[in-house]
This record gives sequence, structure tokens and C-alpha cells, in this order.
Amino acid sequence: MTVPPDKRTRALHSLLNDIASIAELPFSVRLWQGDVVALGPQAKPGLEVVVRSPGVLSDLVRHPSVDRLIRHYATGGIAIEGGTLLDLAAGHDDDKRRRKLLKKLPKMAFLKAAAPFVTGKGEKPADAMSFVGKTGETAVAGRADRDYIQFHYDLSNDFYRLFLDERMQYTCAYFPDWSASLDTAQEAKLDMICRKLRLQPGETFLDIGCGWGGLLIWAAGKYGVKAHGVTLSQEQYELATERVRAAGLQDQVTIEIRDYGDVDGTFDKVASIGMFEHVGIDNHPAYFGKIRSLLRPRGLLLNHAITRRGKPSLKAFRKQKKEYRAITDYIFPGGEVDHIGHSLTMLESHGFEVHDVENWREHYALTTDHWCRRLYENRDAAIDMIGPEKVRLWLLYLAGVSLGFKRGSINIFQTIASRRTKGPSGLPPTRADLYA
Repeated sequence: MTVPPDKRTRALHSLLNDIASIAELPFSVRLWQGDVVALGPQAKPGLEVVVRSPGVLSDLVRHPSVDRLIRHYATGGIAIEGGTLLDLAAGHDDDKRRRKLLKKLPKMAFLKAAAPFVTGKGEKPADAMSFVGKTGETAVAGRADRDYIQFHYDLSNDFYRLFLDERMQYTCAYFPDWSASLDTAQEAKLDMICRKLRLQPGETFLDIGCGWGGLLIWAAGKYGVKAHGVTLSQEQYELATERVRAAGLQDQVTIEIRDYGDVDGTFDKVASIGMFEHVGIDNHPAYFGKIRSLLRPRGLLLNHAITRRGKPSLKAFRKQKKEYRAITDYIFPGGEVDHIGHSLTMLESHGFEVHDVENWREHYALTTDHWCRRLYENRDAAIDMIGPEKVRLWLLYLAGVSLGFKRGSINIFQTIASRRTKGPSGLPPTRADLYA
């Protein structure tokens, strides 16, 4: 006997058909009883958003929030099959096109479709393994940086191997051309950093947040520097030291588990690559002050960091969107990105002269695109390592970040600055050699 569809099913079918008549989306929606509705004539076969039960939608209608949606996705109540968020968003990178589509969507049809779900039985999502603890403290108040870093980086080295390049560079690559492989682009990034820092044999070089040691090994092996790296991740430290030994660079490279604030000594050059985002805006004065104290006069700093677009005031800028807060809850606890204007102000007010600022936004869009697709290809192995909930969250995170860079809502800059003194900077008159 065929069971007639209930009110919620009929209402949702009607809404999806209305959307399909307007939109040209590349995917379909599959409902809990198996019905599939394509949301456009170009819908890719097998690329589907799956809703596991009507109770999931009832819960979202009654408690609409980004966090609730993420938890349903992480625990499987809503799923993406046959691809990732990148595939769902394909062809809709243009802001004008998206706004035009949103204006066309039937607002009253949405309300009508939502009505039966308001009274229907809801299905509360389970916890999706967010970070437990406060994430807004300053260093003075006992900020738990080691806990934050280990939450993100100590999933396992094998997990990161599934989607990173051979050298395990977990920061923005630099593509000599857009068709270059990820491995080629990451090597180009390492070399560009060394060239921007004007590394010379025998110089002392500090890498703050050294990851798995790729930059240290490149700088010591190809530029002859004496390199030191610090990290707060046990997993990264163990693999990085193993890689230094394998490269035969024990006499040139040292690594330790230590907060950058506890580092002593004087260095000719300092790099901070993808670490600044972990510091927190309230800690920027201490961060730049510490780096200045570690640099010799006219020593160079390369600060490589993700940013958001500036606002009329820092107070307005620091009001975080729910999507931004979700990233810090589930992926990057303690993370807070700056805007480039404020970062430059902090540099200048803490004894640095800024020489060069370069935007790498499109490079990071492509880098995270590579990471997302590689992780998706290896998702079964990833699930065995960290579980299905974490894998779904990471796929959503990497795809969302890639889309953010593509659309320009987030940026990334490499900034070169020197510890300021009176007189010449010691830098060449042009940057022509960097791009020759």
C-alpha cells in the first residue's frame, strides 16, 4: 500500500519545484523517503543535498542558526553527496548573479513551506565536537594557546598527509601559473619567502609556528642559514625533527615546543607564516613587540596572514558573523583575523618600517580548493582516522574558506617589514629580482 505524503513532504516538494523553475543550480535535493528534485536543468547527476528526516527541517525552522545547521550537517542529518560545497556553489561566484537569484526566490512560498514544519516533531542535533572552553582570552588573562593549537593540529599527521602537498605545507601556496600542481606551488611559496627575506648563508633565521618544518629545511638546505623553529603542536614537532634528521640538517636546524613569547636570542630574519591568525587582536601589541625584540636592527620580518575587509572602526570590525564564530568553535579555537590596515598600524607603532605588502587572495582560493578536493577523494581514509563528524566539518571548512577567498570576503597578505632604525633600510632599490 502506498503511503500518501504528509503535509511537510508536500510543502517541501512545492517549494523545491518553485526554486527549480527559477534557479539554475547544479545539484538536486533528495528527501528522506527517496524523492529527488533537481534544482535546475544543469543539475549534475548524483550531486545531491540529502535531508535524512523531516524532523531535521522542523528543528531548523524552529531554531534557525548557523550552529544548528552545522551540527545537523556534521552528524549526518543533512548531507552533501557526490561532491562538496564547492560543487554546490559552482557557477555562482558572481555577487550580482547571486543577488539576482535571491531576489527571484519566492518568499511567500518559503513561508508556506515552513508552516507545517513549525508544528512537526523536531530532531535535535547531537554535539558536533566543538572546542570546549573559552576562546577570547588575552595572553595576560591566561589564554590557552597550546590547547587551541593542539585541538586543530594534533588530529594526526597522517590525516594532514591526505590533502597536503609532499612537504606538508599547511599555508597558502604561490602558483607560478594557475595550472601548476600543488607541490610546485608550495615549493614556489617557500622560495619566495626566502627571497623576500633576502636570506644569506650564515644568517640566523626564526620561523614562528614552524609546522612540520618545511620552511626551516628549505631555508637551511638551499640558503645556508642557521634556522630555529617553534611550535606548540606535539605532532608537528615530532615529524619536523624527524624530517630535519632525514635531511641531514641537524647542525643547521633546531626545533622546540615553545610559545613564541618565550623565545630568546637575536635573529637576522623572522618569518611568521599562517601563525598570526592564532594570536588574537588583543595580543597584537605583545606579538609585534616580542618579534621586534628578537630582530637585530634592520632585520627583516615576513608576516603572512589571513585578513578580513576593514570596517569604519575596529569595534565594528570585531563584531563577528555567525559563520566566523562557527570556524573558531569547530576548527580554529582562539583564532581571530585582522584587517591589513590595522596590522600595518600595529607594525609601524611597534618599531617596524613596512616595505612591501602583497595580496595572495587568489592563490589561497586555489590552495584551499586543492585541499578540499584532495580530502574528499581520501574521505574514507580520513573517516577511519578522525571519524565521520570531523571529516564533514573539515570538508565544509575547506570549501567555505575557498569560496570566501574566491569571492573576496577574506584576503591574505604577505608583509615585509624591518626593525626600524634611522638611515638606509639596506634593501635593493627595486623588487625586480623577486619576480624575474
